[in-house]
Amino acid sequence: MTVLIKTLSDGRKLEVIGTAIYLDGVKEAEDIDPVIYHPNRERIAAAAPDATHMAGRVPLTWEEALAANNALKAARAEFESSPQGLAERMRLVQKKALAARD
Repeated sequence: MTVLIKTLSDGRKLEVIGTAIYLDGVKEAEDIDPVIYHPNRERIAAAAPDATHMAGRVPLTWEEALAANNALKAARAEFESSPQGLAERMRLVQKKALAARD
């Protein structure tokens, strides 16, 4: 499942593919972060005053962040209900149990 979030001024596309955010086909982030918690929030505010969230290095407006978050939630829900998602959860639990045992 691929969802286009926005096209940057240089023509690159920011898309949600599966459970991550990709910039022109290269993984950029797994989640979006609010600008108010970002360590460089002053520089972000100066460069992109209408940005409310960041997806890796890419500033997002409220609407873009909402679209990206909804696409990520839908992809994660689909993955978690799949056989691969179940196998991954079982693998993580087994890894945690082995680490606790050692």
